[in-house]
Amino acid sequence: MKKITKIEAQKRKGRYNVYLDDQYAFPVAESVLIKYRLMKGMELDQNQVAQITTDDQIAKAYGRMLDYLSHQLRTEKEVIQKLQEIETPEEYFEPILQKLREERLLDDHNYAMSYVRTVMNTELKGPNVIRQKLRLKGIGELDIDAALEKFTDEKQLENAIKLAQKLFRRYRSQPTRRQEEKVRQGLMTNGYQADIFNQIQEAVKPEADADQQNELLDRQATKLLRRYQKYQGYERQMKLKQALYRKGFDLDDINEWVMEHLN
Repeated sequence: MKKITKIEAQKRKGRYNVYLDDQYAFPVAESVLIKYRLMKGMELDQNQVAQITTDDQIAKAYGRMLDYLSHQLRTEKEVIQKLQEIETPEEYFEPILQKLREERLLDDHNYAMSYVRTVMNTELKGPNVIRQKLRLKGIGELDIDAALEKFTDEKQLENAIKLAQKLFRRYRSQPTRRQEEKVRQGLMTNGYQADIFNQIQEAVKPEADADQQNELLDRQATKLLRRYQKYQGYERQMKLKQALYRKGFDLDDINEWVMEHLN
């Protein structure tokens, strides 16, 4: 047994140095000091010192996690990854996580709710992308399902309309059919169901600009004709038509252009 002969505060707030038999022995956090009621004159054996030291290491890692959580909400997976990053022994994980849960500083269910609410009100991502993001953060499927209930069909349609309008503006210099293909694909890439475009197309498809489309077709067709100048007659026409169709031009418009310029 050794006797505590001195306890002095460190320069760092909330940290103390403990001396046993007039020799520096170990540092402790204030929470550990209080937990074990450490005071001058108290006697400690080796097992007690080992337990106090372990609890101090846990308290230090816990303090690091408080700093980590002070900036934004985190998931349990993210906290574990941070603990691993600072080389915390694995056996300390659960005590730290449990304390954070008890303090309501760590709650994957609330995290999922907050994440869905934020994304659906500030971004135009669909539910499939949100689900994938939450999975990557370690959120369970039941918590994801519960959170996505807040992203109602009406709100999804509202956001999908805004995104589709934005995408149509981006691709306005493309052939009409290509515009639609790009918007459909863009909606799915951003996490919406494949059929959502069919539900909103009347609200989002811009009125076709015939002059612009004709000018675009003429420019592309003229360019392709130079590429296919080594071909003649029917073969040249078919290659031209196929290339223009792949670029998204309407087949009737293509045939009309070919009749006017090649026949």
